[in-house]
Amino acid sequence: MVQRWVETGLLKNAIGEDEPASVIVEGHDVAIYRVGEEIFATSNICTHGQARLCEGYLEDYEIECPLHQGRFDVRSGKALCAPVTVDIRVYPVEVQDGSVRLGLAE
Repeated sequence: MVQRWVETGLLKNAIGEDEPASVIVEGHDVAIYRVGEEIFATSNICTHGQARLCEGYLEDYEIECPLHQGRFDVRSGKALCAPVTVDIRVYPVEVQDGSVRLGLAE
């Protein structure tokens, strides 16, 4: 699968470690997370309750849905505990000159 890199308009240093950011990139509602110096991106919508994950609680590599407290691993998108059972989409991320870019399939 070929991917292209798309600017998110976010700077890495502007993303707080405990404050996920959200962006719409070419129709994709995306949550952006910073864990230490690493940046991750997932779908911003919980697969269980349709809540916005950017409003959830981030601890280490886990984002907790603000609606029903289900958790996902931001590295893999894996659903970690009930009530969530369906994984969320993850997006490739790169940082170039401090700008966060998202990998989208062509």
